[in-house]
Amino acid sequence: GERCLVTTLTKRMAEELADYLIEMGIKTHYLHSEIDTLERVEILRDLRLGVYDVVVGINLLREGLDLPEVSLVAILDADKEGYLRSEGALIQTMGRAARHIDGHVIMYADSVTKSMQAAIDETQRRRQIQQVYNKEHGITPQGIRKAIKDITERVKVAAEVRAVYDASAPHTREDIARLIKELEGQMKTAARNLEFEKAALIRDRIVELRKDFEPVEIDR
Repeated sequence: GERCLVTTLTKRMAEELADYLIEMGIKTHYLHSEIDTLERVEILRDLRLGVYDVVVGINLLREGLDLPEVSLVAILDADKEGYLRSEGALIQTMGRAARHIDGHVIMYADSVTKSMQAAIDETQRRRQIQQVYNKEHGITPQGIRKAIKDITERVKVAAEVRAVYDASAPHTREDIARLIKELEGQMKTAARNLEFEKAALIRDRIVELRKDFEPVEIDR
């Protein structure tokens, strides 16, 4: 019931590593910016469901991940200083395993950079504070369990959403532009909440509305 996240620095490395792990018989998928929002949501949901055991990605900070099943985070090229390997980025990436009772982080590097050491020190400092607090208050750490909503419930919600959006029938270009902007915000919110059926429905509605912006050819 445990999952793994692997972070690389390039799209090519993510794809090649994913292919290698698949060849080794490990259920794996890669994740990068060229994959659209809804597919990314489905991949992460499938990771939670056990369709995949490993997801290989580049910038795992941008996902807004809430994956309590993840017990291992592997950071490749951890010593390559830069935005994705800065102290803050490393701390946040390492935190992806913090929600699991047996969470571990492995950083692959040829040497320990200042950012790596600072991230390790800060993580240990936080851990010590938490351990002292737990001891003083008699708290036994437990893993977080977050339910994956039943699919039938989501389909019901999507049907309700369809009725609401179909009822709103804008006529002017200003109305359409305003509704598209509103729906885009709602689609992103649904995606962040892993409500991909709802997000897909909203996306389809946006596509339909955008067709109204296309110029109409007039026969002469």
